[in-house]
Amino acid sequence: MSVLDSPVDWVNEHIRKYVESNGAEGHEWRPGVFTLLLTTTGRKSGKPRRTALIYQPYGDAYVVVASYGGAPEHPAWYRNLAARNEAEVQVGPDVFTAKARTATGDERAKLWELMNEVWPDYEGYAKKTDREIPVVVLERVQA
Repeated sequence: MSVLDSPVDWVNEHIRKYVESNGAEGHEWRPGVFTLLLTTTGRKSGKPRRTALIYQPYGDAYVVVASYGGAPEHPAWYRNLAARNEAEVQVGPDVFTAKARTATGDERAKLWELMNEVWPDYEGYAKKTDREIPVVVLERVQA
């Protein structure tokens, strides 16, 4: 089954380069800002959907933010994870299955600060919306 990439042109191009180069292009999106590819299963379509997200390592896991630029609703990838918390993740050349969980409480606060260190725009996104922006931990599933 073919993967449906982001409908946003520049994100789609970023994903294409990332996949074609096995992460050599696109992993470091901007100086010091790294991205991973997250492939979720569409909650309605059942089809694989892929997007690129800024991340930070968190022990053996990875952290991403469901900001959607401060839109009033959660991004589709997050809603897909809420329906089925398993996804495929690619970090550079490393591809693996991960379980997703939304950080809460003190852990969320700590990870929110961590993510804002690499992408300060998250604070601005939070001010644009009434929703609490989810901070998601992607934990590798051991084979």
